[in-house]
Amino acid sequence: MDIIISNASGEPIYSQIVSQIKTMILDGRLNEGDPLPSMRNLAMQLRISVITTKRAYEELERDGFIESFTGKGSFVKAQNKELYREEQLKKIEELLTAAGEKARHCGVSLEELTEMLGLVYGGE
Repeated sequence: MDIIISNASGEPIYSQIVSQIKTMILDGRLNEGDPLPSMRNLAMQLRISVITTKRAYEELERDGFIESFTGKGSFVKAQNKELYREEQLKKIEELLTAAGEKARHCGVSLEELTEMLGLVYGGE
C-alpha cells in the first residue's frame, strides 16, 4: 500500500493516512475484504508511531471504511459511497460558509462571489 506522508502539510499524519486509505477504497484500489497492513507494519513502513496508525485505523473503522478483528487484522468493509459523498458535501458547505462570511466582510456581492466560484470550479 503506497501512502505518502508529508511533514510539510499542516494536516496531522493520522488524517493523511485516513484520507489516502479512503481514496484507495473509493477508487477501487482497495476492495471489500482486502486486508490492510497491521498497525505495527504500517507504522514501520511509514516510520511513524504505532499510536498514530492506531488512531487512523480507529477513525477509518468509526467512519465505516474498515472493520477490525482481534487476532486477524483490519479489512476493507463494504462501502456506502453515498455516505462518503455526504461527508464531502458537509466539508464543502463549511468551506463555502467561511468564504461567504469573508466575502460579506470585504463587501463582495453575491454576484461577484458566484462569478468567482464559477471561475474556480472551471466554468466560464
